[in-house]
Amino acid sequence: MTSAALRRPHGVITRGTTGINRLRRSDRWLVHDPLVRRALNDAADPLVVDLGYGARPHTTFELADRLTAVRRDRRVVGLEIDPERVVENRNGVSFARGGFELSGLRPVLVRAFNVLRQYPEDAVGPAWARMQSGLAPGGLIIDGTCDELGRRCAWVLLDAQRPLSLTLAWDPFDIDRPSDIAERLPKALIHRNVPGEPVHDLLTAADRAWATAAPHAAFGPRIRWRSSLELLRAQGLPVQSQRHRRRDNILTVPWSVVAPHTAD
Repeated sequence: MTSAALRRPHGVITRGTTGINRLRRSDRWLVHDPLVRRALNDAADPLVVDLGYGARPHTTFELADRLTAVRRDRRVVGLEIDPERVVENRNGVSFARGGFELSGLRPVLVRAFNVLRQYPEDAVGPAWARMQSGLAPGGLIIDGTCDELGRRCAWVLLDAQRPLSLTLAWDPFDIDRPSDIAERLPKALIHRNVPGEPVHDLLTAADRAWATAAPHAAFGPRIRWRSSLELLRAQGLPVQSQRHRRRDNILTVPWSVVAPHTAD
């Protein structure tokens, strides 16, 4: 491969819509997740890449601010494949042109939100592999999707070898039932929400638990969702425990629970 090919950003220009505080739910999760905290704290160079920040870098600055709770010396670089969206460095954040090749950087954390949603499903595996190959030792990737206001979010956490977990997060007052989040599933799963696929089974189980927990509705949707999580655990689903009170309703499960069936 030529040096010019190595420098060429890998990917295509997408819509690039963004919004202030749109990714707050994933940011809140990141600063509390034990795997993410360990990766950042163990890193000799706590370099973080925000890939595909869009038309405005609001969410990149917000990510940088929130990660100071984990590492005050974190370095954040925003990458955009569209050269017209690359802005000047400011507020302690750097910006450059780049795609899934990560512009040759070796970050310990990559956030790629609302990027792969605009790609075909068969592009997900190669894009994941390309980003994984650029990670620093112990590095992680968060590939996610959210709605325009950030009220409904879903993301996959990956390490350098494989996807690790799926997280669904939503405004407790924005949905009628957990499966309403289906329209924001990451590209790797959104076309698999059909009967017979594991992610469909998970959402069906979540809806059933939510309905069973209806007597708790008088105490608000957060209390009702905590009861729903207890019911899911009692059914044997390996739902990740919440170690502190959350303002969001969150469901995190190992990737093995939702991994798509391979095509025949």
